[in-house]
Amino acid sequence: MKTAMIVWGGWPGHQPEACAGICAGMLRRHGFEVRIATTTRAFADPAIHALDLIVPIYTMSKIEKDECANLDAAVRQGVGLAGFHGGMCDAFRDSVDYQFMTGGQWVAHPGGIIDFRVNIGRPDDPVMAGLADFDMRSEQYYMHVDPANQVLATTTFSGEHAPWTEGVVMPVVWKRRHGQGRVFYSALGHVAAEFEVPEMATLFERGMLWAAR
Repeated sequence: MKTAMIVWGGWPGHQPEACAGICAGMLRRHGFEVRIATTTRAFADPAIHALDLIVPIYTMSKIEKDECANLDAAVRQGVGLAGFHGGMCDAFRDSVDYQFMTGGQWVAHPGGIIDFRVNIGRPDDPVMAGLADFDMRSEQYYMHVDPANQVLATTTFSGEHAPWTEGVVMPVVWKRRHGQGRVFYSALGHVAAEFEVPEMATLFERGMLWAAR
């Protein structure tokens, strides 16, 4: 049986507990044994090296050096890492080691909650198979991203809310390697209700399965 750990906490506006429940349900449907933790101390546990997947849902907050070092080592050695929105890529803003592992960091969402289009960039990839471009109403994340990411979907900024961003094509979904570990990220998922968008939920569920060892 595959094993996963979901660690939720941090800023409550992203509804981390509700999102953790949704992600746990997805994984359990695929036969995973899922452990839930609510403190970053879980990342320091040597037992995480035996997991198949870790899902952080922990916006902002702080990760201690020993916690990040152990998490980084586990992923480098093959544990999968998958996350979404601020729960993974606006977590632990002061940890460049964490950002190096995840492949990106949120910096802005011009306009707040707006309507935007998600464009599928790799329809041949198994994570995106059968999905077409789709509309979202959410925060359109403007991010600093690692050019080594394998980008699976993008969004284009209109410039309506920040004119200097007009025409910028921004990664929304990517996957990458970190050592032996697989890392998956989707910028979608501001609140739990966004998992009701079929395309958003499908690509994240598939992404978790892809990332798992």
